[in-house]
Amino acid sequence: LCCCVDYHCNMKTTSLLAAALTGGTVSGFTAPSSRMQVSSRRCETSPTRLYAAADDTFALLFDCDGVIIETEELHRLAYNAAFTEFNLQIGDEPVEWTVEYYDVLQNTVGGGKNKMFFHFRETKGAFPTSEDGKAAPSTPEGEQDLVDRLQARKTDLYKDLIAEKAMARPGVLELMDQALADPTIKVGVCSASTKEAVTKVLDVTLGKERRNKLDVCILGDDVAKLKPDPLIYTTAAERINIDPSRCVVVEDSIVGLKAAKGAGMRCVITYTTSTEREDFYGLGADAKVPELGSRGVSLDMIFGPMKTQLDAEILAGVKD
Repeated sequence: LCCCVDYHCNMKTTSLLAAALTGGTVSGFTAPSSRMQVSSRRCETSPTRLYAAADDTFALLFDCDGVIIETEELHRLAYNAAFTEFNLQIGDEPVEWTVEYYDVLQNTVGGGKNKMFFHFRETKGAFPTSEDGKAAPSTPEGEQDLVDRLQARKTDLYKDLIAEKAMARPGVLELMDQALADPTIKVGVCSASTKEAVTKVLDVTLGKERRNKLDVCILGDDVAKLKPDPLIYTTAAERINIDPSRCVVVEDSIVGLKAAKGAGMRCVITYTTSTEREDFYGLGADAKVPELGSRGVSLDMIFGPMKTQLDAEILAGVKD
């Protein structure tokens, strides 16, 4: 059986996309209020995978943004385009997230709505006016409504950008295919992004056949707490019935690393230009590489040592 989220994509074209693609910039925290049900269904394009005994089985779990595809700049452009469309202003200044500031958000706060709440409440200390002078929200309900509407619009813009620019990071699909072909390895995607946003990325980068072979997909809508809370990874381990100590997570950020280690899992970091200066080893990373492909990372380099000793060093001679 394959445990996946049912995907429904509905692309929406907008004239504002052109502005975002040409460099137009646009800019802030609440955990989702409810847990969505993740449905189990038989894989559509592949037979049921057979697993070895539990003590011979491992799991390889991938984050999405920054790991499967380097999407952070696309997220930033989509947020800024939504902010511009809503005409957000705090005082006389338009709301705009720079590359440097988005790097801070990415490594501090998990989830898009949380980023907006953090920006308005912590960074700016005020919510913006919007839509040609509409007053800033003055109640928690009003603040939530504005953030919800911004996130929905941002997601539409982001999906358009993904359709134009999505490309898997080097080595990711090769490693995933090795794992999918190995009956002793369970494979999943765990992303704090919303189902709508991740759906498009997985459709474009993985393709339907590869996606349907995944054993688990846990997304931001499916859990009550987002990274750096470990819930998304502990939930994945429960769904595939495997001890967290036998799971290896591929992440790209401090937020993701904290979630993986908090769940009791090993963690390999594939850092990006926006996260390369972070002290990943100081926070418990088991290995870090600039890209899986550039170092020729293989399944055996990760799980070979663990088959002999669970806490053995992984990616020896390959990692930074």
